[in-house]
Amino acid sequence: MNPHPVYKPAALSDVDSMIAAYPFALVISSTDAAPLATPVPLLLERGADGELSLLGHVPRTHPHTDLLRQQPRALAVFQGAHGYISPSWLSDRTQAPTWNYESVQLEIEVEFDDSDEATQNALNRLVDHMERGRPNAWAVADMGARYAKLAPYVVAFRARVIAAYAKFKLGQNERPGDLAEILAGLEREQQRPLLEAMLRAGVSVD
Repeated sequence: MNPHPVYKPAALSDVDSMIAAYPFALVISSTDAAPLATPVPLLLERGADGELSLLGHVPRTHPHTDLLRQQPRALAVFQGAHGYISPSWLSDRTQAPTWNYESVQLEIEVEFDDSDEATQNALNRLVDHMERGRPNAWAVADMGARYAKLAPYVVAFRARVIAAYAKFKLGQNERPGDLAEILAGLEREQQRPLLEAMLRAGVSVD
């Protein structure tokens, strides 16, 4: 993990938590013609040896799927809580506006598994993750016979994480007085995800 020296996560576990909360990533590949980007839900996994990987699935017939089979190196970009920070909240109106955010970029190497078992595992894992804690939670098995008709249209993959870069810009360099006013502004405008992310980052108004 290569965190930003100023805007680094308070702990590596914060990266796992952010990706778990915001699993919808943009997978980007480079081609001779033009970059290709596809939004994909991905689950982060840590092996016993600490190695990171991503579990996902994509349409079986898709230009980006074809490209990844030929060129498995790609970039997965996760965007967490974010929002505009307005100087209108501050007593010192000479301050400039900014944007606070959580972002993780993972350089990956994709390996497809065309087996039915891999597809079922990837779909079950994602659905279980997204349905966890919901009343009357839905499961893939609820599809019944319809699952067999739809599952062949997707293919599962696992992506080994080669390099990781994290930047959690959450007010770590703000003056205490400005930070207190920023937090109050976020509260007034009900930007709860960003407010909670800043509080989790341990920013202090003391």
